Amino acid sequence: MPTFETLPRFTTDLRRLTPEQRHRFRQTVAAFVEDLRAGGSFRAGLRVKRVQRTAGAGIYELTWSMGTGPAGRATWQYGAEIHPGNPHVIWRRIGTHHILTGP
Repeated sequence: MPTFETLPRFTTDLRRLTPEQRHRFRQTVAAFVEDLRAGGSFRAGLRVKRVQRTAGAGIYELTWSMGTGPAGRATWQYGAEIHPGNPHVIWRRIGTHHILTGP
């Protein structure tokens, strides 16, 4: 089972989302976790890609629809495994495109 942690900035960003936006993120994370369990090859609909200019840091973004308005994004990176053989995800930021200025 994949494990995760959140950075304080992620928690602050998450509180700023509307209840509907948080709901859509939780739905997206369910698919993300399924893909992690299956070996980490992410489905195209999650639009997982490395954040540009962070090659050494290994920061990725996950994109989904937040309904009306801009697409939702969350940035994350892999951390040290807590349970051997299970990925550990560190959630860094969540919001819209603006979070990519400080992923």
